[in-house]
Amino acid sequence: MQIEHAGVQPRVHQTARVAPTAVICGDVAIGPNCSIGFGAVLTAESGPIRIGSNCIIMDTAVLRGVKGSPLTLGDNVLVGPRAYLTGCSIDDEAFLATGSTVFNGAVIGRGAEVRINGIVHLRTVLPANATVPLGWIAVGDPARILPPEAHDEIWAVQKQLDFPRFVFGVERPPEGQTIMPDVMPRYAAALRRGHDPDKIMG
Repeated sequence: MQIEHAGVQPRVHQTARVAPTAVICGDVAIGPNCSIGFGAVLTAESGPIRIGSNCIIMDTAVLRGVKGSPLTLGDNVLVGPRAYLTGCSIDDEAFLATGSTVFNGAVIGRGAEVRINGIVHLRTVLPANATVPLGWIAVGDPARILPPEAHDEIWAVQKQLDFPRFVFGVERPPEGQTIMPDVMPRYAAALRRGHDPDKIMG
């Protein structure tokens, strides 16, 4: 299904294949000889998505372009099933395996691999040909690649990347408090408003 969002229709190259249950919404451009699998979602709700040539987006992957952080894929990139990418930049020949997650502002270098359930955190820069092992986390610029049990080391870097301010524009709350009652009503309203005039293109 292709959806016009905010007055912009997806642009899919004539040689690309889009499965009938995939959803392509808004300012999304898909290049030559790409394949978008069943149940995949590519949504440009507040920022564009640009997909190069010969890219494969496997079934049920989710790609989101966001304000201030467009999502771009170079050429010859594979995005595995259940992967979740938001507002990141993926260079040519990268391999993002099943369940991989790449957050806002992250950059994946040419030929890098994020293996099954690997995570590349907010504003992290993963260099060319680097590997994030199964279930490990890359965090920071330059990236430190750490096992999930290294929580204290991960948090020491992650806290400085300032997720609340970078993603939601708010201060991190004091220990024991939460941003959720302040942020979620605004976020939900913005998402609802943005989709009111959407048009299914057929």
